[in-house]
This record gives sequence, C-alpha cells and structure tokens, in this order.
Amino acid sequence: MFGMIRNSLFGTAEVWPCRVLRKGAKDDVAYEEREYDGGKFATVELTGKPFDEALREAVLKLLKYVGGSNDQGAGMGMMAPVCTTVFPEQDGSLQQKVKVLLRIPSQFQTNPPLPSDESIQLEDREGMTVYSTQFGGYAKEVDYVNYAAKLTSTLGNEGTFHEDFYFCNGYDPPMKPYGRRNEVWLLKK
Repeated sequence: MFGMIRNSLFGTAEVWPCRVLRKGAKDDVAYEEREYDGGKFATVELTGKPFDEALREAVLKLLKYVGGSNDQGAGMGMMAPVCTTVFPEQDGSLQQKVKVLLRIPSQFQTNPPLPSDESIQLEDREGMTVYSTQFGGYAKEVDYVNYAAKLTSTLGNEGTFHEDFYFCNGYDPPMKPYGRRNEVWLLKK
C-alpha cells in the first residue's frame, strides 16, 4: 500500500516509448502523429459505470498492482500515460464501457509480476500509430469528448483512423495541481 501511495504522490513516471512521425495544426488544434512501441500491459475492463467513476476505480486497481499488490510484492514504479480505451455513441457521448491500460515498466517487461487482483489482466499488445492532441487541467469525460471531436474535425480527410473507439490518456499523479498533461489518441488505420 505504501508503494502505491509513494508512486502516485512522489514518483516520477517512466513514459511509454514513442516516436513523433509528424506534427500538424489547424483551426487552433495542434496534433502529432506518433508511433508507440508494443509490449506487456496490465489492463482492467469495466462496464455499467459512468466514465469518470470507472476510470477512478480502474486506476486505483492498477496503482495497487504497480505499487506491490502482486505475486512478487514488487513496487514497479509508474508508467505514463494511463491509457483508457473508450467507445463513443453516435451522438459523441461515451458508452459505459472502458478498458484501462498501463504499460508494464521496462525492467519488468520480460517477466511481469502476476496481479493479486483477478480483475487485472496482463496482455501483450502490438505497437500502434496514433493521432494525438494534448490539453491541460483535471480531465473529465466532457473534456475528452470535446478534444476527440476537435481532433476528428481537425484531421478531416487527412488521416484515416478508427471511429468506433479512441484513447483518453492522463500523464500525471492526482496530487499534481498544475502543468497537467492529458491527451486524446485516435488509432490510425
């Protein structure tokens, strides 16, 4: 438990490796096309709860896992971002279904500890290319929906991407009051 608290309040996070392929901007919306490495991830899927509530619950489970609630009792450190797969409705609102992903830190990629919580699954994921836009503040569902709509509009016909889901990402611990980094990613087809 102490490992979880230390990681979330004071820890520095290892950032998910990526390469920026290109940058663009249109109508005051800046974006990047990035290529992310694959690897092993801890995941939690939740349904039947509003986005903000589901995200809080899933992140807490993942923080406990990387903080030492695993078969090795290993405090693994934190990775950024916490990446949440969301599924938009026709009107742009989000379904009550999320899949929260946290990349396993590099030093544990070859042999990750097994989670103590059965709702956490470990999975191998391939690398991916995304279109990303960034914004600050304490992000809520409405912010992610807004920025997803802006990025979609900005890309127009420039990029082809999946429209049945997208990723909401948070990079910062909850106690960081300013300079926060949030992103929306659209997965390139």
